[in-house]
Amino acid sequence: MTTLGGTNLPRVGGYNQAVVLDAIRTRGTVSRVELAALTGLTNQTVSNVVRKLLDAGLVTETGHAPSSGGKRRTLLSPRPDGAYAVGVHLDPDSAVIVLVDLAGKVIVSRRLRLTAPDVPADVVDRVARAVQRLIGRSAVDPARLLGLGIAAPGPIDGASGCVVEPPNLPGWDRVPLVEMFAKATGLPVALDNDATAAAIGERWIGGESRAGSFLFIYLGTGIGAGIVLNNTVLHGDSGNAGEFGHMPVEPGDRVCHCGSTDCLGPYCSPAAILDDLLRRHGRTAADRIGLAGTPDSLHDDWRALRRAARTGDQDARDVVRRAARRIAQATRGAASLLDVSRVVLGGEALRGIEPILLEEIDSAVNRTSVARSIRRVAIERSVIGDTVGAIGAASLVLHGNYAPGWRLLTDSAD
Repeated sequence: MTTLGGTNLPRVGGYNQAVVLDAIRTRGTVSRVELAALTGLTNQTVSNVVRKLLDAGLVTETGHAPSSGGKRRTLLSPRPDGAYAVGVHLDPDSAVIVLVDLAGKVIVSRRLRLTAPDVPADVVDRVARAVQRLIGRSAVDPARLLGLGIAAPGPIDGASGCVVEPPNLPGWDRVPLVEMFAKATGLPVALDNDATAAAIGERWIGGESRAGSFLFIYLGTGIGAGIVLNNTVLHGDSGNAGEFGHMPVEPGDRVCHCGSTDCLGPYCSPAAILDDLLRRHGRTAADRIGLAGTPDSLHDDWRALRRAARTGDQDARDVVRRAARRIAQATRGAASLLDVSRVVLGGEALRGIEPILLEEIDSAVNRTSVARSIRRVAIERSVIGDTVGAIGAASLVLHGNYAPGWRLLTDSAD
């Protein structure tokens, strides 16, 4: 995670405030007495912290709890208009831009087609101008706009704020995206890979249903994973934890960009599944489904194949299920290693084929999991939906400012 620039924007002043705000966000509505029990802080400390959060406009009092014989307890809730962030998800053919409030609700959004994705300067210029127009359209209070988050294909060099030769963005060799976007927009900028950003967004928005630990499997142009353990996002020593596409599978004839022939990615990306359809079922099946089969038609072809699988085409379902079984086996290994109680699936490329993946992953994980006699691993769809990458990017900023134990922008202690 990399950041640039300073801010005078509303934020929490230290760890205790972050803990209390996170508890209010996670529960949705809660009293001060309940906060003391949830956080382990004293009632006096909670009262002091809540007063600061109220003064900062980050929480609000929203009525009273039912009486239990004494004074009715005042309830607290997050204040959605307390802060805002912009998120950008960069993909090889498009950029999805969202502006979200503190609760993660999308205020305005736009999808921008990238006509020259192999020219980073052009991409940054076009996206930055679109960001500024989106902010102008939103009419949000500029004083409460915390910054800009970027979710990009990895690998990421967090120390320098660069993307480093992402296989799905040819020509992007150590592109300093943080510096470039900060200069182009004048905003503080955070950068992470798209799968980790998606997991952060899921944790931020999911409330109690995403508290604790989970493995987020993300399918876009490629396949990746985000890892949350005990409410902490894992980045790894180089900032690239979750390279799910390099999980080993049975060796075959497809060479990964890393040089190996036993990586999951070359068998389970949208392009690989489309290729598998041609290999196994021929041009007749491709024509029936309506595949153009050109490099420029990948997005439309993948949408057509998903539609065919959803409506019952047996050839389409066959290749999707073959890929789903490989993903399921890799997920079983990752879930066993991490001992998570939940696996979440997300990403725009999954639309329409989630039931097949959910079924295969559930079967693989819960049939053979070492901990299956203790608890079942929940296999669920993302609570965010198709825009999980862009909302996750915006959540980098919100989470970095307001999540306990992880400061995106420096502030003073309590």
